[in-house]
Amino acid sequence: MKIKYTIEEELDPIEFTDVLIESGLGKRRPIEEFDIIYGMCTNADIIVTARDNEGTLIGVARSITDWHYCTYLSDLAVHKKYQHQGIGKKLIEETKKVVPEANLILLSAPAAVEYYPKIGMTAAPGFILKDSNALK
Repeated sequence: MKIKYTIEEELDPIEFTDVLIESGLGKRRPIEEFDIIYGMCTNADIIVTARDNEGTLIGVARSITDWHYCTYLSDLAVHKKYQHQGIGKKLIEETKKVVPEANLILLSAPAAVEYYPKIGMTAAPGFILKDSNALK
């Protein structure tokens, strides 16, 4: 099977939700909240997709960037049926090519923490603030 990698201007929220669910990442994303998923799809700066012979979305890398210093790869999802074939690595590679001078940053799902160092990424500490009232 030949997989086609493409930089797409838009991402269909339903297709995106399907691949999030099929990848296992749906557990960590607001897949029941269409408005949020729609915003995630329409406001991404870089969308790299992997599609099978029939054009079905089997993988996606969705990123936000300042186009100079950093690119935040906020979603990397590959359908479970297609995992362990290098698709995730290729999606990362194609994302990095869009802004090669920028640092590519991501937060790993717990299940994928071991994956990223294996493909050459360096671990870095990170933090999340969900509610500004939590600031002390």
